[in-house]
Amino acid sequence: MAVGARSGHDEPEDRPERDESPAGGAAVPPEDEGDTSGGGDGGRPPRRQRSFWVELPLLVGIALVLALLIKTFLVQAFSIPSDSMQNTLQRGDRVLVDKLTPWFGSEPERGEVVVFHDPGGWLEDTVTPEPNAVQKFLSFIGLMPSSEEKDLIKRVIAVGGDTVECKENGPVTVNGKSLDEKSFIFPGNTPCNDKPFGPIKVPDGRIFVMGDHRQNSLDSRYHQELPGQGTVSTDEVVGRAVVVAWPLGRWATLPVPDTFDQPGLNAAAAMAPAALGVAGALPLVLWRRRRLTAGRTAG
Repeated sequence: MAVGARSGHDEPEDRPERDESPAGGAAVPPEDEGDTSGGGDGGRPPRRQRSFWVELPLLVGIALVLALLIKTFLVQAFSIPSDSMQNTLQRGDRVLVDKLTPWFGSEPERGEVVVFHDPGGWLEDTVTPEPNAVQKFLSFIGLMPSSEEKDLIKRVIAVGGDTVECKENGPVTVNGKSLDEKSFIFPGNTPCNDKPFGPIKVPDGRIFVMGDHRQNSLDSRYHQELPGQGTVSTDEVVGRAVVVAWPLGRWATLPVPDTFDQPGLNAAAAMAPAALGVAGALPLVLWRRRRLTAGRTAG
């Protein structure tokens, strides 16, 4: 048989294009021939975008949920109702309080400005104004300080395990170290001449707090008849005030003053040299006793 010959019927000269249709002979729609259906999606009309006014309630709902989560777990605004923290904070200032770090076990530290719930008996005679419905709602989501909760704001002076004291005309001392409070105490105030105190050993899990305006602050000094000698449980602490957010002209951070970072202030650190001395002397004492015991036995 000649090369190129095929069995059966002869093929036409103009052969059709190779069939590349899907297996099974399924029909393939023509490509882009007068297709006005928009997107080649089987003739369905294009999907209409929802109106902004339809989506607005959803956006507002998401924003409110986020605001509530931020207020509960991250940051909350508080208003300063008194002059007890002047000049660090003025009456009417709005501060932002960090509520996140306590969730990770962080405890208040010396020098921090903290907001805490009334431990009981501190604000008995304080009358809180009745908020309207709008104020209640804004307070609930954290966009406005709460006017119903009885919260206080003071500076942490000592923490659990510390011994704090202040004699008349003297400085406040923590674990025997004097605090230099000139950078934050109200001008013209004395550290504690209106109410000397101590020494007080702060129980574990509690803090000793004082206002920066010492002669206008009913702080831990004035509640020593209460359990804990006026100290506040760390469970009552809402968080640390980190920034003055309002009014804008008073925007400022609230760092820890340098005096609280001085060497030896930590009670454990103050005990460390003595502990190291005992640890170093113990082997020498034991070695000497063994020599003496051996000498008596030999004699």
